[in-house]
Amino acid sequence: MHIKCIAVRNFRLLHDVELGLDVATTVIVGRNNSGKTSLADVIRKFLGDRSSFALHDFSSASYDSFCAALKAHQEGKPDEEVRALVPTIEMRVTVKYDPTIPDFGPLGDFIIDFDETADTALIVGRYALKGGAIAALFEGHLEAEFADDDGSMNNGHRLALFKDLALRLPQLYVLEWRAEDPGDPTNIKVVDGSAVRGLIDCQFINAQRGLDGEGSRESDVLAGVLEGLFASASLLTAEGDQRDIAESLERAVADIQLTIDNDFKEQLKRLMPTIESFGFPGLDGQELQTETSLDVQRLLSNNTKVRYKGYSNVDLPESYNGLGIRNLLMILFQIVGFYRRFRAQPQAPIVQLIFIEEPEAHLHPQMQEVFIRKLGEIAKRLRGDDPALWPVQFAVSTHSSHIANETPFSKIRYFIAGSKNKPVGVRCTTIKDLGKGLPSLTATSATFLHQYLTLTRCDLFFADKAILIEGTTERILVPEILRKLDAERIKAGARQEIRTQYLTLLEVGGAYAYMFQPLLEFLELKTLIITDLDAVRPEKTGKTTKFVKRPVYLSETTSNATLKRWFGKRPTPVDLIAMPDADKVKDHVRIAYQIPEAAGANCGRTFEDAFIFANPTLFAIKGETDNEKADWAFDYVGNLKKSDFALRFATRSKEWTPPRYVSEGLDWLADVPAPGDIDPNIALIAAAALASQPKIADDGEDEGGGHG
Repeated sequence: MHIKCIAVRNFRLLHDVELGLDVATTVIVGRNNSGKTSLADVIRKFLGDRSSFALHDFSSASYDSFCAALKAHQEGKPDEEVRALVPTIEMRVTVKYDPTIPDFGPLGDFIIDFDETADTALIVGRYALKGGAIAALFEGHLEAEFADDDGSMNNGHRLALFKDLALRLPQLYVLEWRAEDPGDPTNIKVVDGSAVRGLIDCQFINAQRGLDGEGSRESDVLAGVLEGLFASASLLTAEGDQRDIAESLERAVADIQLTIDNDFKEQLKRLMPTIESFGFPGLDGQELQTETSLDVQRLLSNNTKVRYKGYSNVDLPESYNGLGIRNLLMILFQIVGFYRRFRAQPQAPIVQLIFIEEPEAHLHPQMQEVFIRKLGEIAKRLRGDDPALWPVQFAVSTHSSHIANETPFSKIRYFIAGSKNKPVGVRCTTIKDLGKGLPSLTATSATFLHQYLTLTRCDLFFADKAILIEGTTERILVPEILRKLDAERIKAGARQEIRTQYLTLLEVGGAYAYMFQPLLEFLELKTLIITDLDAVRPEKTGKTTKFVKRPVYLSETTSNATLKRWFGKRPTPVDLIAMPDADKVKDHVRIAYQIPEAAGANCGRTFEDAFIFANPTLFAIKGETDNEKADWAFDYVGNLKKSDFALRFATRSKEWTPPRYVSEGLDWLADVPAPGDIDPNIALIAAAALASQPKIADDGEDEGGGHG
């Protein structure tokens, strides 16, 4: 059995998403503020130790539904119709099982269909309005005015409504669970939340693990985790060898306790003469006795230390080791602890879901790669060859390109937050499954891309925009061109430098850039492909026809694989130069290749000769006619050492002009849509949240009685 997918509605950025889980390890990637943390939080609230929700936990896209429900209530619509409009935070967990097994264990109570071939069960958690609470939810707001044309409510009424909702939701909403027939939504069975938590054991390893301490104070984080391992070993239901260790510790402490008891009694007798001088014990007084009780767990608490073996028998505290090693050890200790507690439960859940946030903290790149590769092996070493002994699934959220690139596409889930088809200012997450969402990507292409990403350590999964380039010259000079363009853009009044955006620069060559196009479009990543015209002319040598490099004005076609794939034919240089800009853009990707610096002028075939044409006085081009100058530039580039050329203009000679095709492409990439107004609902929710905070009385006591 395993969790097949988790669907979430109306929670923060997760307005309506579905996350498919791998049977072993799922790696969650995406840019900042794309919803990865929201996913961990909603799972923790439903299945973990935090079950409280607030108004700001509802997705911004659902705020208008509160207003729509109020309007329907004003109009006297039936309660069922009003309730259908009131937002509900919902999480739907689909569990896949083998229908032929004889015993479903705790899952049996959640299988409510009668189809013997069915292999999924659906568990639904809902943070929803209590029955009969519609009037209480909207009390005092029945006079709110709505515009006739679009049904909107004015900001004054919205603020008052959201302020009251922030206070009322905790009292009027309740978390409820049910089993639902996957094939019939009307067939449901109400279940208790404890039954769900007994079915799925959720554990979390948080991003903030407190490893770096404060100042000079020693941080014994690992010792605290070890104390937890002892606690799980002490349970009566713990596995035999773990229980034996705990009992051995308890016997050792009992021996110490006996010695202490005897010693205390002897010392107390020696104190008696002094006590007797005060008339104690009297005629009816009872003699004093001592008893010392040592609890192993309390004895370990605050007294257990992890030490590293040092030189000359001087052991070093755990804080003396590097943060990377301590982080890795802590994650491993916690995983072992989760396993031990899972095995110690009298009736084990059907699955344990372990959510690991940002394991890369403090780990060097190679250690990050080893961690994600070995995570599955850790589970196997703990449980042996029988997966049923510990049915565990890992969900790892990360900002590490090393972890992401080491993971097969089939295990990667890409989070992207956008506002497509949403009101101004409303952002919602879309979750993309790289294992299912790239039908146009062949197996060969997928293998190539995965190997390329692994070798180059690129960060496509985390970038805001990408630039794909040909080779060494572009890799060295494009960053310098960006600096020049940024200076010009800011001087011209641009809102933002392109370099303040998160750009990734990939050197892929003209022969391979096209292989990235399906992935780039799938990721919805705005990308500029800077490639070469690579003009060639077919020439016959005997019976063989070869495509030979020639200046553009003497060429008949292109040898560039990306250009041929992009335009679906073998275009001529004339066609390419005349191509309208609209044809150079496909969805989120634009291609840029050499064009003349001025209408009717000659055109470069590579970056280097295009650079020469953009800076003719800098190179003192020889020749009387345009064609002669093109021939000179072609010969000059043919004898050029590209790295020296690039370094010269990147470090020593800074007074030059970028080629036109690069500047136009980067201008397209730099373009940022005009910033729309912030969603007015978000501002009102923030104001309502502040207004709902408890007031502090003059004497410092909390008047509001809230939980803020």
